[in-house]
Order: sequence, then C-alpha cells, then structure tokens
Amino acid sequence: MEHEHHNHQSETHEEHKHNQHHNHSNHSHNHHEGHDHGAMDHSAHGGDFKKKFFVSLFLGIPIILIAPMMGIELPFQFTFPGSEWVVLILGTILFFYGGMPFLKGAKMELEMKNPGMMMLISLGISVAYFYSVYAFVANNFLHSSVHIMDFFWELATLILIMLLGHWIEMNAISNAGNALQKMAELLPNLATVIKEDGSTEEVALQEVMVGQKVLVKAGEKVPTDGEILEGQTSINESMITGESKDVIKKVHDKVIGGSVNGSGAITIEVTGTGESGYLSQVMELVGSAQNEKSRVESLSDKVAKWLFYIALTVGIVAFIVWFILTKDINIALERMVTVLIIACPHALGLAIPLVTARSTSLGAQNGLLVKDRQALEVAKKVDIIMMDKTGTLTEGNFAVNEFESFSQDYTKEEVLSLMAALEQTSSHPLAVGVLNKMEELGLSIPKASNVTNLPGIGMEGLVEGKDVKIVSISYMNQHDLPFNEKEFNELSSQGNSVSFLLVNHETIGLIAQGDQIKPDSKEMINELKAQGIKPVMLTGDNKQVANVVAKQLGIETVHAELMPEDKEKIVKEYKEQGLVIMMVGDGVNDAPGLARADIGVAIGAGTDVAIDSADVILVKSNPFDILHFLSLSKNTQRKMVQNLWWGAGYNIVAIPLAAGILASVGVILSPAVGAVLMSFSTVIVAINAMLLKIK
Repeated sequence: MEHEHHNHQSETHEEHKHNQHHNHSNHSHNHHEGHDHGAMDHSAHGGDFKKKFFVSLFLGIPIILIAPMMGIELPFQFTFPGSEWVVLILGTILFFYGGMPFLKGAKMELEMKNPGMMMLISLGISVAYFYSVYAFVANNFLHSSVHIMDFFWELATLILIMLLGHWIEMNAISNAGNALQKMAELLPNLATVIKEDGSTEEVALQEVMVGQKVLVKAGEKVPTDGEILEGQTSINESMITGESKDVIKKVHDKVIGGSVNGSGAITIEVTGTGESGYLSQVMELVGSAQNEKSRVESLSDKVAKWLFYIALTVGIVAFIVWFILTKDINIALERMVTVLIIACPHALGLAIPLVTARSTSLGAQNGLLVKDRQALEVAKKVDIIMMDKTGTLTEGNFAVNEFESFSQDYTKEEVLSLMAALEQTSSHPLAVGVLNKMEELGLSIPKASNVTNLPGIGMEGLVEGKDVKIVSISYMNQHDLPFNEKEFNELSSQGNSVSFLLVNHETIGLIAQGDQIKPDSKEMINELKAQGIKPVMLTGDNKQVANVVAKQLGIETVHAELMPEDKEKIVKEYKEQGLVIMMVGDGVNDAPGLARADIGVAIGAGTDVAIDSADVILVKSNPFDILHFLSLSKNTQRKMVQNLWWGAGYNIVAIPLAAGILASVGVILSPAVGAVLMSFSTVIVAINAMLLKIK
C-alpha cells in the first residue's frame, strides 16, 4: 500500500512539473512590478553605520565642545583664536560624511515623491549646515552689525544621534542572508558522469549536459533532475517537495536535483540542469516574490512625512510673517531655520530604533529572530496563518506509536524484534522507525536470511527457521486473514501506517507508525482561533494524512499534495482577496511562499533557504512561539506609538513656539529651552523603550 501511494505521489509531482514552466512565464513579466522601498528600508544604506558613527563622533566632539548650543555657551565649552574655523572645517566634513546616508535616502524618497524620515533628517541637517556657513561668512567677512547665531552644535548632535539610532537598529536586526545563494548550495558542486566506455569521471556541475548518464552513490545529493536508468533506492525529497517519507524510486522514476539519495546507488539520465532544473525554478520564484513584496510604509515614516510637511509650511509662514513685521531678513531667516531644525527631533530618530532593538533582543531571548522590523508592524493585521505540516506542526520523522502481539507465544517486544530482523536490510523510512525503537528499548535484533521485498505488500524472510512476513492491510484483505478492524481503523485514523506481522502464515502482531504532532501545536491553533486568526494547513503530503492531522488540531482548511509553486500561488490568491497572510514553514518547498506572504516565519530547525526567505525565525522550532511573536508584535507596536507621541509631541509644542506664535505676549521659544525639551523627550523615549515586555 505504501508503494502504491508513492507511485501516485510521484505521478502528481510530474504533472505539476509539467505545468511548472507555464506558471513561471506568468511570474517573469511582473517580476519588477513591486518597487523596492529602499528609502524606507534603512538596511539599504549598508551596514557601515557603526564605522560612520565612530568617525563622526571623532569629528563631532570638538564641535560640541567649541560651538555654542543654539547661541548659549555651555559650562564645559571653550573657544580659542581661530576656533570657528575648526568648527567650520569639521562641520563640513561631518555634514558630507556622516550625513551622506540620510541625503542619499532623501534623494530616493524624493524620487518616489514620498517624503519620510530621511527627508526630515536631511532637511534638519542641511538647513543647520548651510545656515551655519552663511552665519560664519556673515560674522567673519560681511562685518554685519548683529552677530548671527550658527547651528553647528545642532548639526553635530543631530547627525550623531541619527547615526546612533540607525546603527542600533541595524545591529539589532540580524543581517538577512541570501536565500538564492543558499539554494544553489543545495546542489553538489560535482557530478559523477558515466562515459561511453563505462568509466566514470567527476565533472563540475555546470558542465553536465542533458542526456548524459550520472552515477549517484548512496547518501549523496542528487546533482540534477533526471530519470533512473538502473538501480533502486529511497530518496528524501522533503526539503524540496515537503513529502515527509522518503520516496521509493526505481527504474523510470524521476528524481529531483538537490534531493538526498538513500542507501542505494542509482544511474540517472539527466533531464534538466542549471536553468531548466527544478531547484533553479524554485529559486526564480523566491527571487520574484521577494522583489514584489512591496514594503509597508512604516509608522515612523508616516509621522516623519507629516512633520516634514508641517515644518516646511510653518517655517515658510514664519519667515514671511516675521519679515513683514520686522523688515529684518536675518530675524525672519533665523526663525525659519529654528523651526526647520527643531522639527527634526532627536527623539524621533531614536523612538523606533530603541524599541526595535529592545524588541529584537527580547525576541532573541525567547527564541524569535526578527529580521525585518516591518513584520512587527504588519503582524497586528494578520487574518490568516498558513502552516506547513511536516516539520512545522509535526516532528517530521516517523516513530513507532504502537506495537502489539495477538499471540500467547510471542511478547510484543518479540513481535518488534522479528520485524526489525527483516527491516534491517531496508532503507525505507518505516524501517528506520522500527530500528530506532529497537535501539531505544535496548533490544537485540535476530538474524534474518533470504529477505525479499514483496512489491506493494511488504517483506518476507526466514528468522530462526520460521517464515516471517511484514504485510500491508491490502494483503490481509486479499487473503482473508483475520484482524481487529476496529483497532486498525482507530490507529490509521490517527494518521498511522499500520503493518501486520505473520509467522508461518499466522497473524501474530501489528505495528503502527506515524509522524508525531508537536506537543504545543494544538494549543497554538486554539489560541490563534481565539484571536480571530484563521489557521490554514499547506502540505506536500498526501490528503489522508493531512486531513487526519488537521482534524486532530482543529484546522478546517487544508491544501494537500502541493508543490512549492502551489504554496506560493495559494498565498498569492488569498492576498488578492485583500487578506493579510503570515506563512510558517521549514523547507525549500516553503521558501517561495514565505517570500510572498506579508510575513514569512521560518522554523529554525528547517533549511537555510527557508530561513533566508523569511522575516521571522522561530529558533526553537516550536510553533507555539508564533503566539509569542504576535504578542511581542502587539506590545512593540504599542511602544512605538507611545514613543512617536513623545518624540513628535515635543514638536507639536515646539514648532509653533519656535515660529513665534506667542511672540505678541512675549513668549518665544528660546533655542536653549528648545534644546532642553528635546533632550527631555529623548530620555523619556529611551526609558519607555526599555520597559517593553514580550507578554
């Protein structure tokens, strides 16, 4: 029965593969539709914030010690003849060196007509720099009657705080590796090609041609897609197709490059390499899905956008009004500059990075690696969580769940030993389960001779002079052999493969093996439902097993016998209905879906490829951590909103005051008070971020 299932499985896989190119051509034309939200995604500016920060700190400290803060000399400051030249030179280097990531980011935001944090920071530092250069020239060369205040101190502190904020954020978010690179590594570098005269030679994989014969030894990775010409083996395709059991392969069966060969050596004829191979098509899918996954505009960018527009408007209005009132361009200019500099609050630059850093380290302590901070912001909107079955909800390895004896002459341990005697020679995954159980119980395995495979039925051999068979249910039915139907139905309805043991044609026992459900899976599903999130199961496994597992867990929607591109297609279909999708998976077969979903969550014990295409990694491979992620996300979001209020709230008060809205009653925000308020809101933001908790 097992064997019949496998053949059916490989058939459906072939049909899928046949249609695969068709699916791909659809992807390629919208490959570039989604633009890369580079300006919003600060990681686009490279990981050199640390170096930039320390070099800028070196340049900035003298400025902070020499230049007055908004015109006020601080107790620790000093000047000396020519000190303003030092400030000008260091300030210029600092502006162009330390400010470059922000200016580049602002250019990208400008091109996309979508101002955000980068435009706001660039506005603040550019106005501070150019106005300070004007002040320097006016004070030193134009001999103006009034000393014009410069903003070099603000320039230095703004750049340093913003670089620090970005460095904290970059540092907190682990660098996402390259999923496609990892996929390529699944394939071996060399293949053993069989030449015309029968001799073999090792050839670099890229030189292997379609139609050549390749030898795949036991335990090796299959180098290319192909068809078996000689030999028989079992192949583990779970990395690629999600099928949990090793698949028995014999002559004329197809094999997939990147899958792992079991204990038999096979000769294959190459049917697909490089570009045309199955794995590279999966790679293409991941690439296009990652490209199209357009970035959600983050909360801090929305706030920054509004502050940018408000500051610009208020600044220009302040300039016009003050100029009309005083007829003094310097006073009007200084008011406008103060407004524009105050609008870029230090606190806002730290509001989100500090929460992100705290949230990332909290997550890491609890086995969650958040690679994309956007995931934390999107999580509160999730409607559906799609989960892979094997390895995510279940353990992904076959274990003996039940074995028993029907005969007084044999103990249940003896039944297991007789089975193990036959299974010793087999590389079938069910055999592995039996042998593992023997080891666990510390039992010794008797010797078997004349062991033969009974295709579609099981195995037969001689043990201690007795004829021993392991057979499937179909054999029992065909030969009208009696067995306990109720027990059989109960065991198989739990997703077990059940085999019977016959000794001298008499039924003496049975064994039931199944893939075990992870202990926390059920509770996690119940909790998701309680939160109004719908769980959906996606699996490459057969429908019967999938439905059994789904029923036990209380999952109503199941998509089974899927190929990777099907998973990705299902995610896409649900997204087209306007639903926000989180996908959880662990294998290559999940990678395209993970990249396509709004949030991709990889199970840490899975493959590097899955981990690289995901936004969040569950290090402990415990599905229950999905709930921790959701609650961390909710709390992180709350802290971010609070911090944005603290950061921007200062602006709501400071901008109008700096513009001189209360000048008529003698209240103008003195730059010094502005600076104190700014420091105060920065400290509050930092303390508030540290108070974040996961539950």
